[in-house]
Amino acid sequence: QVQLVESGGGLVQAGGSLRLSCAASGRTFSTLAMGWFRQAPGKEREFVGSISESGAWINYEGSVKGRFTISRDNAKNTVYLQMNSLKPEDTAVYHCAAFNTYSDYAPSANTRFHYWGQGTQVAVSS
Repeated sequence: QVQLVESGGGLVQAGGSLRLSCAASGRTFSTLAMGWFRQAPGKEREFVGSISESGAWINYEGSVKGRFTISRDNAKNTVYLQMNSLKPEDTAVYHCAAFNTYSDYAPSANTRFHYWGQGTQVAVSS
């Protein structure tokens, strides 16, 4: 079993930045691919991006590409989501997720991740 705890959410003005963290425990972190998702009120959950076990491969959803950066520190069992140039439409609860994998690749948006965190709220004011 893997436990995931997100932190770093908050209220920020449009154009600002936030860095989310997701701390993992319960399994060797370097054997997990990680993903970030978000869900805005009244909308379906949306894929933000993912990162491979090693960090060498990263996927981003189109609307965040160039603004958001996913990284990981396997020594700290933590994955990060650096969000820059935030827009009001980025307002959502952000969840991290983990996927058991036996090869080094960044999962696609359609991957059924195995473990999920509770989420952290991000609100962007205009």
